[in-house]
Amino acid sequence: MFYERAIEATIRNVSATFPVLLVTGPRQVGKSTLLEKQAEPERKQVSLENPTLRALAKTDPELFLQRYAPPVLIQNPGL
Repeated sequence: MFYERAIEATIRNVSATFPVLLVTGPRQVGKSTLLEKQAEPERKQVSLENPTLRALAKTDPELFLQRYAPPVLIQNPGL
């Protein structure tokens, strides 16, 4: 079940204005679900929970961003 959130309009406005949006908060509160719901169909999604992708993002961020070019939703599980 998805609950509508007051911040949804703000996220849409910021996304339309700036190339980067960071959403932070406690674990298991629906951040990823909220962003996935609002993401355009063409937006790629990548999770840094995958150790190989996380290592690539850390060691070669330029290659990482070439592989996952915008628009992209990058999820960081907080590991």
